[in-house]
Amino acid sequence: MEIALPASIEPSISDSACPLNENTTRTANKKLNFLLNIMFRFFLKVKLPRDNIYLILWISVYLPYYYTAMSQYPKAKFIQSANNSSQFVPDKGAEVCFVGRSNSGKSSAINVIVNRRQFAKTSKTPGRTQLINFFMLSDEKRLVDLPGYGFALVSRSKKNHWREILSQYFEKRNTLMGIFLIVDIRRGITDYDLDMLFLSKMHEISVHILLTKSDKLKRGPAQKRLLELKSSLDKSISIQLFSSLNRQGVDEARTVLDKFLDS
Repeated sequence: MEIALPASIEPSISDSACPLNENTTRTANKKLNFLLNIMFRFFLKVKLPRDNIYLILWISVYLPYYYTAMSQYPKAKFIQSANNSSQFVPDKGAEVCFVGRSNSGKSSAINVIVNRRQFAKTSKTPGRTQLINFFMLSDEKRLVDLPGYGFALVSRSKKNHWREILSQYFEKRNTLMGIFLIVDIRRGITDYDLDMLFLSKMHEISVHILLTKSDKLKRGPAQKRLLELKSSLDKSISIQLFSSLNRQGVDEARTVLDKFLDS
């Protein structure tokens, strides 16, 4: 018997994965040029020997990029997207899915956790793409980026199609070891998120909640919100503060991700 997805979960892809585009590359180049300009101005003022300038310049510019490029998962790569259950990757190994309301910071969280720039690309156009995206993290271990829900400007038939495919995903994926539910700390847990928690409980899938954008709140209010939500949830659900901007909670999130994949 197939269990239907709650009607309120209507996916959109405003926070899903898509390829790197020209605008993104242009923005990155502007930031690098800005950094180089500031550094050269500094070196001209301090009047260091030329050899030292070259050495410091190389360390300052390339070393940070070198460490950033070192992904936490060196084998991580995009596998394929699915528009229906027949396009799902073979149900072997272990996988963890990331799901959340549109604009909750899901793609940014994935990028920071994997430590791969533009691994998942955020689109600001709701409904532009609606696919389940499969990524390999290591041999037989996958990360699955599900479409964001609650913001899709699409037809009723399209919404029904996505309720069906997401229902099939949760029903049929024996390799699904855990769910990362992405929640904007300023919004709190919405009805859409509660529907997802109900679905995960129905299928007995472990859930870890990332309260994203925690940098938007001061430390005291953020901790208070964390404790309030934690006390209202089932004890089997873990929850943490997370910020893609200042990387708060990244190590904790990776630990949970690896634990799910190894379970």
